[in-house]
Amino acid sequence: MKYIIPEYTTAERIKELRKQLNMTQKEFAEFAGCSKPTVERWESSDKKITGPVVTLMEILKRDNAWPKKLSIPEKELRLRIFYMYKDEICTIIDADENRRIVEIKNYTDNLQYRAFGINTEPTYSDYEEFLESRCFPRSRDKMKLELDKLGIPFYDPMMIIEKTEGRMAEDDFWLKIEV
Repeated sequence: MKYIIPEYTTAERIKELRKQLNMTQKEFAEFAGCSKPTVERWESSDKKITGPVVTLMEILKRDNAWPKKLSIPEKELRLRIFYMYKDEICTIIDADENRRIVEIKNYTDNLQYRAFGINTEPTYSDYEEFLESRCFPRSRDKMKLELDKLGIPFYDPMMIIEKTEGRMAEDDFWLKIEV
């Protein structure tokens, strides 16, 4: 299959697009997955620039909202949980347990991969229910034995998730906690 991607780009085009995106060289490098010296080299080159950056440039020219769509918001609440599928971030969940506040940002359109499915404004109760869904059930037979194995004194979904990463048997979803 052939694509309408140009064979190369130039230093001027890279610099122009980076400025349109309102990014520093460092920010553009982070987004492009390269080093700042690489961006500096591209922008000062008098040669044709080839490689994956040409495809990235074409995508960004057609939809320059991608950096914002993929950006991780500033952490404003006490706890951040990344809802992961394998190594991909599906949803970022920010919570403050004392104030009972929860905020999310989804990074996928696939509702089955979102932490709260179609719910884009979960309540704190939805959040508690979600956490419990990533643990063994409260009603599990011989639950005390499972808690002892984990070194947890009582059933607490967050404590269980801290030990198990919310991993379930034959399930590629898991939780990464950032405090």
